Amino acid sequence: MSAGEAVRTHDDAAADAAIARMRRVNPEADPRTHLPDVHPARIPRHIAIIMDGNGRWAEERGFPRLFGHRNGAAAVRSTIEECGRLGVECVTLYSFSSENWKRPSEEIDALMDMCVMYCDGETEALVRENIRLRVIGRREGMPADVVAALDRVEAATSACTGPTLCLALNYGSRAEITDAVRAIARDAATGTLKPEDVDERAIEARLDTAGLPDPELLIRTAGERRVSNFLLWQISYAELHVADVCWPDFSPDHLKDAIRDFASRRRKFGGLDDGLGEEPGGGA
Repeated sequence: MSAGEAVRTHDDAAADAAIARMRRVNPEADPRTHLPDVHPARIPRHIAIIMDGNGRWAEERGFPRLFGHRNGAAAVRSTIEECGRLGVECVTLYSFSSENWKRPSEEIDALMDMCVMYCDGETEALVRENIRLRVIGRREGMPADVVAALDRVEAATSACTGPTLCLALNYGSRAEITDAVRAIARDAATGTLKPEDVDERAIEARLDTAGLPDPELLIRTAGERRVSNFLLWQISYAELHVADVCWPDFSPDHLKDAIRDFASRRRKFGGLDDGLGEEPGGGA
């Protein structure tokens, strides 16, 4: 066997293994058809997205900011559907940050109402598509009807075994890490955790995202280049992709461009190369 044939054999085996892993989560995943120019092993398992520019998009068109948020919901749906086709196993959306409470009360109220409508309106589709919905962030401080809606959809999808849609609501990464440290302190005080046993795994187990793989790709829209207190621990090794379009205009083609950008990177993790299809530590 020539060197070229050996490489192709390795690549084919890695592709087959990646697709088999994807289809254990989502039998409909078909990256070879929907993104044939990217090796399946280079498609990220977990994509995190900062959905920026809804209000700006609406204002540029002479509409209230809420109009942009409503149109952004359509981009959420198309992005989740495309991720499923491409074999992405988890998508985390930065939906409402702990800093967003500083916005005008009318906008906050409308966003909370939209959250309830999304949860109630999408539950049946999530169950049908075998998508598990998970919510991260503090429940404290959110309206009772929003918390109830989140609890309903989480319970309804808890038995789903397919891809995970993770919504970050009333979320801030510093608050998440603070809560994890408090949990460790409580466990240490009760004697259930020894100080010498506090390691990265102990911290990860107490984060909101416990059990999920770390995001490999972080996408931010509207041309912004900040991480904005989002998944600071979890994105330690994530590749960053900035899309210049505002979130309501983010399309499956933009998603594919982001994945192509990700696939073109050499992910060395402090070593010499990542190796095709190899995955770093962190997460399950």
